Amino acid sequence: MQPGAGQAAAGPEIWLRGPVMEPQARPQDPPPQAAASPRRFSWVATHGGAGSTTLATVFGGHDAGRNWPRPEHGEPSSVLLVGRTHAAGLDAVSHTLDIFRRGDAPPGLDLDAIVLVADAPGRLPRQLVQRVKVISSVIDVYRVPWVPAWRTGDLTGPPPRESAALARLTGRTP
Repeated sequence: MQPGAGQAAAGPEIWLRGPVMEPQARPQDPPPQAAASPRRFSWVATHGGAGSTTLATVFGGHDAGRNWPRPEHGEPSSVLLVGRTHAAGLDAVSHTLDIFRRGDAPPGLDLDAIVLVADAPGRLPRQLVQRVKVISSVIDVYRVPWVPAWRTGDLTGPPPRESAALARLTGRTP
């Protein structure tokens, strides 16, 4: 039959690929997602007196001391290695960094960065600056300045402004 001869024009013919299904109801807005919590870190001292306990107190996180964190016990697997900026401290940091490089660290641990804590007020001698540059060519390095209040045990103040990048990393804003 021709259009107009007792029947209305049907419009264009549309071909669909695949199965034809009933239209589904439009989904509601997705439920609001919970805000991401700050990443948790384990502070691992590369030598005695490195400052991991102080940093864990000031910036938050787990103080593993000189031990590897145990994720199977709920300890964070993200590691921040801590060392002082004196020669022995930088040696210890380099040695522990090499443990990760060789794959000899416990499985499941992620080395995120090195945190170097000033061993004294003032600028580092040139030869120590060079060693810090070598370490920072391999991994992110965060520097924490000398804080006189920490020496006397006063950890109540905000983190030093020179460590703002570390505060952002750990979720503790200065």
